[in-house]
Amino acid sequence: MTDDARALPDSDLPDDDTSVERALRVGLDDFDLSDEDRALLSGAGAGRDGDEAAEARPVVAVVGRPNVGKSTLVNRILGRREAVVEDVPGVTRDRVAYDAEWTGRDFTLVDTGGWEVDATGIHLRVAEQAEVAVELADAVLFVVDATVGATDTDEAVVKLLRKSGKPVVLIANKVDDNRTEADAAMLWSLGLGQPYPVSAMHGRGTGDALDAVLAVLPDESNVNGAYPRGGPRRIALVGRPNVGKSSLLNKLAGEERVVVDNVAGTTRDPVDEMIELGGKVWRFVDTAGIRRRVHQTRGADFYSSLRTQTAIEKAEVAVVLIDAEESIAEQDIRVVQQIVDAGRALVVAYNKWDLLDEERRYYLEREIERELVQITWAPRVNISAMTGRHTDRLVPALETALASWDYRVPTGRLNAFLGEVASSHPHPVRSGKQPRILFATQASTRPPRFVVFASGFIEAGYRRFLERRLREEFGFEGTPIELSVRVREKRKR
Repeated sequence: MTDDARALPDSDLPDDDTSVERALRVGLDDFDLSDEDRALLSGAGAGRDGDEAAEARPVVAVVGRPNVGKSTLVNRILGRREAVVEDVPGVTRDRVAYDAEWTGRDFTLVDTGGWEVDATGIHLRVAEQAEVAVELADAVLFVVDATVGATDTDEAVVKLLRKSGKPVVLIANKVDDNRTEADAAMLWSLGLGQPYPVSAMHGRGTGDALDAVLAVLPDESNVNGAYPRGGPRRIALVGRPNVGKSSLLNKLAGEERVVVDNVAGTTRDPVDEMIELGGKVWRFVDTAGIRRRVHQTRGADFYSSLRTQTAIEKAEVAVVLIDAEESIAEQDIRVVQQIVDAGRALVVAYNKWDLLDEERRYYLEREIERELVQITWAPRVNISAMTGRHTDRLVPALETALASWDYRVPTGRLNAFLGEVASSHPHPVRSGKQPRILFATQASTRPPRFVVFASGFIEAGYRRFLERRLREEFGFEGTPIELSVRVREKRKR
């Protein structure tokens, strides 16, 4: 990819590129375009980038004293077990932000530690985090244990909430049936308005409470940027069992962070670790080895496979580890395909490279050419997780892959380039017709997605040719790219 192509915004493009784009846009007026097409062409379809849109979401803080069921309620709203729950007070200590949705509206949900009066030591710091969460929220879910009733601590929290001036929805938790609803009614005495009887454990009443929250939430957060989604880039370590994922994480972390054993399948749950490499902090996630197709797995392996898939989808780039001592297996190819299908950036690391002799290296190169021909664009690193050899080469490869994953080609440059390609290598004539590329635009990044408007069907072979030429011109090293075609006919006069 040329530096000029990376650096130029649309407004600073060469006049030739700009004039080509204008001419092609005018030519589109002769074709039938849908409202979705017009939105995409005007740039409305792209919307905000993911991180920017997430930061604009309104924020809801869940507060209350310890052990009233805040994390259980968070999991109920999220629809999955995300927050750690245990029948012991004080399990949650930090404020943790999650992306949530209810009836089509997205918002950020913040779980907090229990707020206590006269707290000292770590409990004081937990209470301080809860106070910060209230300040950095657009609305508050105040959770009270209805079976206990309002305590002195609850009264103190009410004073804090009134002082903040934030809208508050009062949750009377642990109301599991009609008989205990009278307990919830007693909470009118707190002076926060209607208490909503809820059973976070069973889901009873959570819908009405969420409706009340949405009624007081602004469309966009008034505390924009309180929970930035940028932060450390997220890297998933994936591969089949026993290729050295946990050993690599331990070596990068400089400590025995993950249990390592020669028995395949030692890791069951994804393990997060913040690691400083190359002067930056990265979030590495060690995942369970992918054994076989998910629907063929059983028991713990089944759930490990699901958690690994979730870890891949949450990551921005995946490092696929392959055991260089063994032949590339169907499982390795399936792991790679899983990353590509998820649209994540990709780096391939061949582990145990220091143990190879010249003959094995020769045959491994032939296997890579034959088995992994579909990902020739992925950066490659030869490492040893056990000794740490060449692990420093991971950072440049990760940075290259992420830069490509985030890259947007200016529309004028894209159309000028595709015009050159189509004129030098036109689409084959089929049934007496030759489809013509009318216009192209990059719909989104992460991964780069291109939409091509054409006058007729473009064959799969020619699409692969266009993708290859896009990579030759703009790089895209380390990221899958998607190219879709919209066939549009001329408007009837």
